[in-house]
Amino acid sequence: MFGIPGKQAVTMTEAAATQIARLMAKGETKGLRIGVKKGGCAGMEYTMDYVSEVDPHDEVVEQNGARVMIAPMAQMFLFGTEIDYTVSLLESGFHFNNPNVSEACGCGESIKFDESLIQNK
Repeated sequence: MFGIPGKQAVTMTEAAATQIARLMAKGETKGLRIGVKKGGCAGMEYTMDYVSEVDPHDEVVEQNGARVMIAPMAQMFLFGTEIDYTVSLLESGFHFNNPNVSEACGCGESIKFDESLIQNK
């Protein structure tokens, strides 16, 4: 919906695509739907949910056997985002390298988007 012809809305690192494909293979899931919701100390939070059906309004990104769907309301906030998956001694998880984020809280759980995105919504 908010895309540029020939350019995917989001990209995945090899590690993220591998982990998403692994999660898809474990169950009856068509992929992961990512979105945003109000919450957290910075104002917005990312969401990730397993999905069994692709919504016709979702933006679908496929890479190396991994499928990510972007919820319609989140598309303008996530355009240009790189999804990564990291593993350390203390934690593992998905990380979003999003050029539309203007601030993030200290705990890393919530974000604030560029005001121009919210005003144009």
